[in-house]
Parts: sequence; structure tokens; C-alpha cells
Amino acid sequence: MPAQDASPLPAVDGTTTNPANVEKPDPLKRQLTDKEKRAQQKALRGELHGVYKKWLDEDVRWIITDQERKAFENLSNDEERDSFIENFWLRRNPNPDSPENEYKEEHYARIAYANEHFAAGMPGWKTDRGHIYIAYGKPDSIDSHPSGGNYERPMDEGGGETSTFPFEVWHYRYLAGIGDNIDIEFVDTCMCGDYHMTLDRSEKDALKHVPGAGLTLYEEQGQAKKADRFSGGGLEQLGTGPMSSQNQSKEFDRLDQYAKLMAPPVIKFKDLESFMATSKILTGPPFLFSVRTDYVKITNDTVLVPLTLQIRNGDITFSNKDGVATGTVNILGRVSNLNDRPIQTFEDTVNVQVPSELLARTQNNVSVYWKALPLRPGLYKVDIAIKDVNSPDHIGRWKRSINVPKYDDDHLASSSLILADQMEHVPSRDIGAGNFVIGDTRIRPRVPSEMSVPVTFHRAQNLNFWMQVYNLGIDEKSKHNDATIEYQIVNTATNQTVLQTQELTSKTNPNADQVTLEKSMPLASLAPGKYKVTIKVDDGITKQQIAESAPFVVD
Repeated sequence: MPAQDASPLPAVDGTTTNPANVEKPDPLKRQLTDKEKRAQQKALRGELHGVYKKWLDEDVRWIITDQERKAFENLSNDEERDSFIENFWLRRNPNPDSPENEYKEEHYARIAYANEHFAAGMPGWKTDRGHIYIAYGKPDSIDSHPSGGNYERPMDEGGGETSTFPFEVWHYRYLAGIGDNIDIEFVDTCMCGDYHMTLDRSEKDALKHVPGAGLTLYEEQGQAKKADRFSGGGLEQLGTGPMSSQNQSKEFDRLDQYAKLMAPPVIKFKDLESFMATSKILTGPPFLFSVRTDYVKITNDTVLVPLTLQIRNGDITFSNKDGVATGTVNILGRVSNLNDRPIQTFEDTVNVQVPSELLARTQNNVSVYWKALPLRPGLYKVDIAIKDVNSPDHIGRWKRSINVPKYDDDHLASSSLILADQMEHVPSRDIGAGNFVIGDTRIRPRVPSEMSVPVTFHRAQNLNFWMQVYNLGIDEKSKHNDATIEYQIVNTATNQTVLQTQELTSKTNPNADQVTLEKSMPLASLAPGKYKVTIKVDDGITKQQIAESAPFVVD
């Protein structure tokens, strides 16, 4: 007998059915009980083994979001997990077109550094310091007290003197998604090397529970009792002092900051620190530096692209000889097109010399390097690597894509608006040549520590700003231009205008279709805070308007 055809028969609605099973429900479509759901989820989690469990619980513990963790735990096979991991790193890659992943390389370099420097009866990556270092990188400065001992409290901690456990305060000038001037305190209360992050600055006080010892300023003067520290509630037990009333109002800010620090870092490509370690494991911390790019028209087909590198002295290794501390940094740069074909390369060595006795005071000073590249309009990749000669494994890397603008004759346009800490005219023999020289002006740009952080000026300094305007209209009869230049500085916290003035190009440079705007303003009259300078150009001939703005901070 021929075998019967066991293939399903088409149903009226176009689906298929099998006569032998037509009365039986599909076991895959039946509703699961709560107990069965829990068992299924447990079985899925149980599949996370070996490298996948380690990747989730160790490698990315401090940077994976809750949504990503949940999604990964619900994957059903290793192929899906491999794809997830690949896309996890790709989402964080600041340069997705590159075969290398800067963020991933930096992340594993941070883990290696944390394991080497922060281990305390557990791997360094598990500690609080390791957590913060892996998530946010090297702090801009560290106030370290490895032995504790005598401590003079600042007024916002109550004043007076006490003795402390070992502690450290890490300071970040800026953290994306968290804010400016972030201080994180770690305390080793067990005296065993295990520094834990704390919200209570009094936790480092070794004499806090000793009656009559380690008193605050008000407690010494009889204006407060030490017992009052433990009865008021709140986050901290600092005791009362001249500035203690301000602490209570800041408690919610401290809680908010703590919550943000413990959450995974924001995935934001443009705010990622531009660093990529070498292929070998680094023995030292990443070598961090900042880069500013500007654009200045030379001709319609050529644009000057000044690159300004800024390196903090505290990030350079110095060698001492004959009373002079010397730091040496090698710089290698390459500009390539989108097909990775090199267009220009440059290399240089920067020496920083400081009297040995002054080195400790200059750790927050910065060294600035300038390289101006003539490029045609278009898209490019810029790759800069720096090496600390006195510490060969101390290497930093900065990679960005840049879009060099095209300046058409018919459109009102401008160069970058440059905020500078130095600006001066140069002798005629130096025009157009030398570091920081554009045309007949030497202008040293202020470089922000991060891409999204405003540059900072001190009140004792001058704010210098420089910008060129191109393609002003010229009246056919008078042969004069007719543009209004408006300068405005606004306090961004209060939205109050602190400076507003205008000038007419017909009065300052009436026959030119290109003008250079150079202004210098003392900052002593401005209160510390955040500001924004805006230059607006209104061309009365072509009826075109443009505006350029730049934020800055006065401290």
C-alpha cells in the first residue's frame, strides 16, 4: 500500500491544519501558570554560563543599563548573546566607522588599572573606587590621606580639628549627565585598604564617638554640644559650625548626585572621553588630554583648521635634574579621508620645564600645543596620539570626525568664535607664521576639558574673543558695506544681559567684504558663574543674518 500523505491540509482561512491533531490545543500557545513562568525564567538565567556570565556580572557590571541587563538575561541562545555583546559595544563606540572600538579598549584598560591599584581583599573592579574609576575614568585631581591623622576641617564641615581614618576625595571637573565640579569621598574605616564611597563626610572622623575630642568650632566655643550631632537625623553627622546651615539644603543634591553616580554612565557618543589604550595592558592610568578644533577661511577652496591640544601638568610624568623638573610628551597626528587614506601627518615633541620646588604647585597648570592644518572643505578623520616619554606605557589617543565647512561667495558666514586667554598683535615679520598666529594676531584659544564643558576664566583675567566675518554685501553705488555687529554677554543662570553693544562696519571697515572682530573684556566686574557670549551680524545689503555663541565660566 502506498504511504499516506501526512502533510497538513489547507484550511478555509488559508492556514494549515492536521486532521490527526485538530482537536488538540497547541502546547506552545497555551497560557503558562505563574509557577511555570518562574521556572522558565530560572532556566533561561541558568543558561548564562562561562564567558557570558562573567561578561554580565564582571566586565560590564558598572556600565550596563537595567534595560540592557534585562534584555540580555532573556536571550535564549549563545548566538543571540554574541550578537547582543557586539551591538552593546557598537552603541558606545564614538567612531562606529573605525574597525577598532575606542570605548571598549578604554573600558578594559580601566578594569586592569582598577585591579592593580584598588584591590582590597577582593578584586579591584569590585571596590567602590574601582567602580567609579571604571565608570568615569581618572579623576581630575585626588586629595589623598592614606594614613589619616590630623585633619583641619573646612568650615562647611564644621571647622575645628580632629583625627581621621584614611580617606580620599576624587574631584571631576565635569561628568556627563551628572554635572560640574563633582567631589566623591571614599573612607577606609577598617584601616584595611577597603575605601568605600560615603555620603556622610563625618564618617572619616576617627574621634566622632570619643567624648570631648575632635570638636567642631562651635563645640569648642560652647555654642553647640557634640551629642547634638547624633540627634538631628539627616545624611551627615558633621556637627554645627559657621556654615552648617547650608549643609541641610544640599542634602537632596548630594542624594541626587549619589544616585546618578551609581547608575550606569550615559551612552552619549560625543561626550565619550577620546582615549584608546595600546593593544597591551597599560601599567599606568590613561593619558588624558583635550583638543579644540577651529575653522578659518583662507580661500574658497582652503580652510585653516587650527588644532589646539591641552595637557594638564598633573597628568605628565616629570624627571628631576639639577633643580629642574622636565616633562616630555611626543605628539603624532594624522588626518585621513573617509576611506582612511592619509591626507596630512604631523609629529612634534613638547617639553614642559618647571623649577623642582614649584612642581607641586603647578599640577593644575596646563600646557597647550597648536597645529594649524590647511584643508579643503569636506569630511575627515583626525587621529592624535600622545606619549609620556618618562612613562612609556602612559599613552593617550583622540579620534574625531570633522566637517570642514565650505564658504560660498553668496552666503554670509563666519569663522569659529574663539575665546582666548591671550590675544595680541604680532610684528609684521611674524604675520601668518608661528604658534597661535592667525593673520596679524596671536590668539591662544582656551580649551575645555570636555567637549560639552564651557571654558573657564578667572576673574583676574581678560575675556578675549576673536571671529572673522566673510562675504559682507557691498553697495554698488557707494562701494561700502552696511552691517551691524552686536555683541552680547548673558548670565545663563539669571538670563540677565551683562553686556550689549553694537558697531557698524561702515564706520570701522567700510570697504571690506571680510572683517575681523577682536574684543577684550576684563572679567573682574562679573560675578562667578556661567555666561554666554554671542556675536550677531546683520547685513543690511544682502539682508542676511548670522550669529555665533560660546559659553564660558567665570570662577
